[in-house]
Amino acid sequence: MKKEWTKKLVATLATLTLAASLVACGAKADSTKTVQDDAPAKEATTAAAEEQPAAAAEEETQEIRTLHVIASLVPHQELLEFIAPKLLERGIVLEIDGDGEDGTYNEKTSVGEIDFNFVQHQPYLDSIIEANGWDNLKNVGDIHIEPITAYSDKYASVEEVQKGDVVAIPNNGTNEYRALKILANNGFIKLDATADAELSASVDDIVENTYELEIVELDAAQIIPTKDDYDFFITNTNRALEAGLTSNKLFAEDENSVYANIITTSEDKVNDPAILAVVELLLSDETRAFINEHYNGAVIPAALDGSSSPDSPSDAYPSFITDKQ
Repeated sequence: MKKEWTKKLVATLATLTLAASLVACGAKADSTKTVQDDAPAKEATTAAAEEQPAAAAEEETQEIRTLHVIASLVPHQELLEFIAPKLLERGIVLEIDGDGEDGTYNEKTSVGEIDFNFVQHQPYLDSIIEANGWDNLKNVGDIHIEPITAYSDKYASVEEVQKGDVVAIPNNGTNEYRALKILANNGFIKLDATADAELSASVDDIVENTYELEIVELDAAQIIPTKDDYDFFITNTNRALEAGLTSNKLFAEDENSVYANIITTSEDKVNDPAILAVVELLLSDETRAFINEHYNGAVIPAALDGSSSPDSPSDAYPSFITDKQ
């Protein structure tokens, strides 16, 4: 009796073991979605396992380059923000360390504390180099112009300006010259010949006041708040943008102005691929279209004709890059 019970138990266990084995095999077939034996499945699993670490390693080795930058708020930082997604695709991230208001951007660029600055135009950089001896500072791209512009709440066009009108202009050296220059370009005055050579002028350099204008020299910050006191006034674009100025535009500098805002870096970084990528994207057709559409003439793209480039630019630079001394 005991032997017979034992045989039945063994037979039952054998049956259960066989059933469990079949279920397990069925489950394996479902998970690998194959009806082949275990060998190919194991090979596929091993290959997949080997690929995953390789892909992960590739992701880990992709380096992100961070460039430290000082840039003015408008439009400089806005333009950098516009190209940021494209830069990220190339593994480049910009970290804005300041807006340049503290005046240390050239010194920090010269000593390598930041990678580049986007604040100034070439004539200003030249004056800084002469004053401080930072001759390792280099311009690697003319990006945009913030054309100094004549505005009026009284007149709708330049043709309406009258003899004897009162006009306000900024009184600091560079901007006073720019204001007087556009007055001269539009036939209102004539400047002494030395003004263009020196890129500097004041009302004392006016040799002929054809329209007998009363020219009021003011601190640039005071022009827009007092604009109602004048028939028209001349001010910088960045001030007009920041003030949300809606006055009529009468005339302005054009794209060939020498006052293009530039990317400034140190001499040891002029061939830095990441910095050159920034310049490339800022000068792209897409960015130039954004400037034209977004700023409605208050900011314009700099000319790309190479008129301010040296006769023999380095072969290391794309055609749009200049290294001005």
